[in-house]
Amino acid sequence: MDGKRILMIDDDPDYVSAIKMVLEKANYTVEVAHNPRDGFDALEHSAFDLVILDVMMGRGAEGIIAARKLRKKKELDKMPVLMMTGIREQTGFFFVGDPRHETYLPVDGFLEKPVAPDVLLREVSRLLEKSATDESMKKE
Repeated sequence: MDGKRILMIDDDPDYVSAIKMVLEKANYTVEVAHNPRDGFDALEHSAFDLVILDVMMGRGAEGIIAARKLRKKKELDKMPVLMMTGIREQTGFFFVGDPRHETYLPVDGFLEKPVAPDVLLREVSRLLEKSATDESMKKE
């Protein structure tokens, strides 16, 4: 998966630093935005293969709103989105079953923080491979 570009949108600089190190060691190029507004600005100016998005930023669950906004933009609606959240640790709230939902939480993958590096890399690889397969099927 050399050359794949990942945008990470998360407001926790320590966590971002650790995740970025793991991803870069696996030969991904990682750009960081510390809030959804800067994330959308980065998406307007550069091409990415995957977005990693936090739930809790700014005034609350801004990551959920950002995921919905991503799906409404025609040029971004097929980009894989991996949501990583520490919402359980921060609030005590947890999702029962699969939290992904076409309307309410339109993401392709979901991981709870903290996440082990091997679990993260496996999920990133899965999402990128699925996206590549979907793209090749569209071309046929």
